[in-house]
Amino acid sequence: MEFRDLKAQYSKYKNEIDSAIQEVINNTNFIGGKEVNTLEQRLAEYAGVKHCITCANGTEAMTLLMMAWDIREGDAVFVPDFTFFSTGEIVSFRGATPIFVDVDRATFNIDTIKLEKAINKVINEEILTPKVIIPVDLFGLPANHIEIDRIAKKYNLRVLEDAAQGFGGSIDGKKACSFGDAATTSFFPAKPLGCYGDGGAIFTNDDKLAELLNSLKVHGKGVNKYDNVRIGVNSRLDSIQAAVLNVKLTAFIDHELEDVNKVHKLYTEKLKGIVETPVVPQGYVSSFAQYTIKLKNMNERDALQAKLREEGIPSIVYYIKPMHMQGAFNQLKYDDSDFEVTNELCKTVLSLPMHPYLCEEDVNSIQKAIKDFIWK
Repeated sequence: MEFRDLKAQYSKYKNEIDSAIQEVINNTNFIGGKEVNTLEQRLAEYAGVKHCITCANGTEAMTLLMMAWDIREGDAVFVPDFTFFSTGEIVSFRGATPIFVDVDRATFNIDTIKLEKAINKVINEEILTPKVIIPVDLFGLPANHIEIDRIAKKYNLRVLEDAAQGFGGSIDGKKACSFGDAATTSFFPAKPLGCYGDGGAIFTNDDKLAELLNSLKVHGKGVNKYDNVRIGVNSRLDSIQAAVLNVKLTAFIDHELEDVNKVHKLYTEKLKGIVETPVVPQGYVSSFAQYTIKLKNMNERDALQAKLREEGIPSIVYYIKPMHMQGAFNQLKYDDSDFEVTNELCKTVLSLPMHPYLCEEDVNSIQKAIKDFIWK
């Protein structure tokens, strides 16, 4: 059994993917070109925004926005404590200070009440200048963007939606990657929309920001790449990855998002009353990058993971260590008591196999293994 079955997906779309890759090789246009342009147009249309700017990976997508917004030393950027390292890393990379905020236990996403408290604390301390909020659409579920938008407007902050795991999710029909002042996603192979290597994208309705990002991602180019008007980076999505993504985007729109939500419903029905299952609020759609359950404590979680491993069922802990406890952020001196929920989640969460090609037979096997363990 695969945790995320990329082999099944490739088997289904082998002819289309092989043909798309071969066309790039035949044309020998490996950087830029029609595949990238087509993908950017389709992604922007799907998300419902004016501009999509592809780049080398999801981390650099966020870094490019930090550069475009001139985030620097002395600035404060608010980041959920329960997420992958890169969301805080890109803040420190620019010399700014990540302010970690505890999360909501039900949704795993940033707690908006604690977010506003953290903003006021920074304002009252008068050491750092609040600049940006980076809500993460964790495990495929959009953050509470309506409330985050209200808070951002109140304190005159920008919002960068980190939709690395959230592509395809929505709130009342409004798609992930369309919230905030700009949004980013990742095309890492295991993501809801993944390529066969690294890749990322930025989404925005801001014409001037899009123009600046297109310059920054190619060495700060002006009229062309040999006319450099600012210091930038080299962060481009290559044509082969774009070709793969164009095939996969069609599959994602046609059936994969719907199918992964069918798997979610099946899991939730079968695991009801056995373990805590993911919560999807009214009006929200998750793209289920992960299906994450909660156990009673670390001992139970670790023992269940070991039991599943014995039965050939893969599982992963996202995330084993909070952001505020990462060694790279030791100098920030956070109070561990401010992260009660994150600390609990790191000890109790377990992500199960989840993808659009997971069959009912496999879900039944997973459910039986969990039930036998919990009710032993």
